[in-house]
Amino acid sequence: MLISPAYAQSAGGGLNFASVVPLILIFVIMYFLLIRPQQKKVKQHKEMVAALRRGDQVVTQGGLVGKISRVKDDSEVEVELGEGIRVRALRNTISQVLSKSDPND
Repeated sequence: MLISPAYAQSAGGGLNFASVVPLILIFVIMYFLLIRPQQKKVKQHKEMVAALRRGDQVVTQGGLVGKISRVKDDSEVEVELGEGIRVRALRNTISQVLSKSDPND
């Protein structure tokens, strides 16, 4: 036989450090390219939703544009879409604030 039995056994099995390094690098790259920016976006949205107040002009996730007429509680706001048209909306469904109201209101 040309190959010794000890060499043949060690060549086929076992997990070495060189095979784990690419997996670690992929995880680090995924964290910085996907996970971290998404966490920042969620944090910004939470801050925006927490700062909603009466008079802010907003866009809902459904594409409706209106003005907040009343903040009901921690999870709901009342949005006026037009003359006399008011709808209740969950705070989390507000996707964008177009203009902020004066803090004196």
